[in-house]
Amino acid sequence: MKTNSEIKQQLLKCCEVFIDKRLANVQHNIAEVQEALTSETKSSAGDKHETGRAMLQLEREKFGTQLSEINQVKQALSKINVSKHSEAICLGSAVLTNKSNYFIAISAGEMDIDGIKYFAIAPNTPIGQLLLSKKAGDTVRFREQVFSIEQLF
Repeated sequence: MKTNSEIKQQLLKCCEVFIDKRLANVQHNIAEVQEALTSETKSSAGDKHETGRAMLQLEREKFGTQLSEINQVKQALSKINVSKHSEAICLGSAVLTNKSNYFIAISAGEMDIDGIKYFAIAPNTPIGQLLLSKKAGDTVRFREQVFSIEQLF
């Protein structure tokens, strides 16, 4: 049986792996666009060439924005202290309710730790905002569902 601290450490690690995969994917896409831009320069001329280059430039900008967002998320993740215990839900809290379990960190979807499902959510999401500063025993209403916070660590 894992301690609460070990569970939070594992949840944080899952978030880090999730964001590292997204980072690798965006970096791969940027490299592909860069390669396409290089080959586009060599291959053709005229209006079709200009349109192709413009499209690739837009793609590169889009991936650049994604890269920037991912780096911000990585920075936010690095600030999470999972060994800190709080009486109220905050960044880095694991929250067990009678409906679902949450890890307040980043939006990274569903994670499974020892057969128990947790949803990694960002504090600025609607459900994250509802949970922040709540305590064990509090109830929360979200999308016409009422659930009670059974435990947080």
